Amino acid sequence: MAAGWTILVRNWRCRLGELDIVARDGADLVCVEVRARRGSRFGSPEESVDARKQARLARLAQAYVQAVGWHGPWRIDVVAVEASGDGTPQRVRHYKSAVGL
Repeated sequence: MAAGWTILVRNWRCRLGELDIVARDGADLVCVEVRARRGSRFGSPEESVDARKQARLARLAQAYVQAVGWHGPWRIDVVAVEASGDGTPQRVRHYKSAVGL
């Protein structure tokens, strides 16, 4: 994630599930899904954010926005982390507005 962001909450939970990170990027509220994989045996981290996961993230983000009474712009980003066998990050990619609303 970009420098200068303000993290508001980590691991926000409701009956629908959990948001990994909620942050502010300037005027935008950003709900961030972090996906990590060791190796490529089960596909890339990005591939794990399928249509079903995207729909769930959209519902979760909407629940958060309503719960806190947010009235400004917001989006859902995905951070994909590929790690080596010992857990050392090898590749980190940030996908801004990764989930359409």
